[in-house]
Amino acid sequence: MSGLEELWRLLRDGGGLMAELIDPLGPPCEHEPGPPALAAAAGPRAAGRREEYELLVEAIYEGYLLHYATPRVVRVRDADLRLLAGDRLYAVGLARLVAVGDTAAVAELADTITLSSLAQGAGEGELAEAVWDAGARAVGWGSSAAHRRAKVLVSAGSPEALEAMRTSAGAVPASP
Repeated sequence: MSGLEELWRLLRDGGGLMAELIDPLGPPCEHEPGPPALAAAAGPRAAGRREEYELLVEAIYEGYLLHYATPRVVRVRDADLRLLAGDRLYAVGLARLVAVGDTAAVAELADTITLSSLAQGAGEGELAEAVWDAGARAVGWGSSAAHRRAKVLVSAGSPEALEAMRTSAGAVPASP
């Protein structure tokens, strides 16, 4: 079962408002798991817990999509409720990551949420996606000096940020 399907089941089984916001027939078939979730789950840091990493990154990425793009599992028309649902999914994913005990990945995904929000706020959707790609890779594979530098450039609003973030996604981490 994919992380996207597992996210749907988690929300359905959790009941409450979030269960009411998903399609009762199941996750949409036309959507593939998000590239960030697959990248994080494929790394050596997720070894032995790949399904959990895929699920928790899917939850956080779905939260991001609720804020800025088209979500795949949750359907909300009201803008305020959409933001609240996105925040709830951020919390679900981060709480699951805390339960795994991976504080480095918690910090990385918190940075990813923050930096992608900064990029979106500046009208830089392409940069936001690069932040997600590089952040997910850092969760699964470990961070690198190039990635840490790229995060500083995004925070500073540097015109070099996009290329640095793209490059950092392929950089070899210092340690997993």
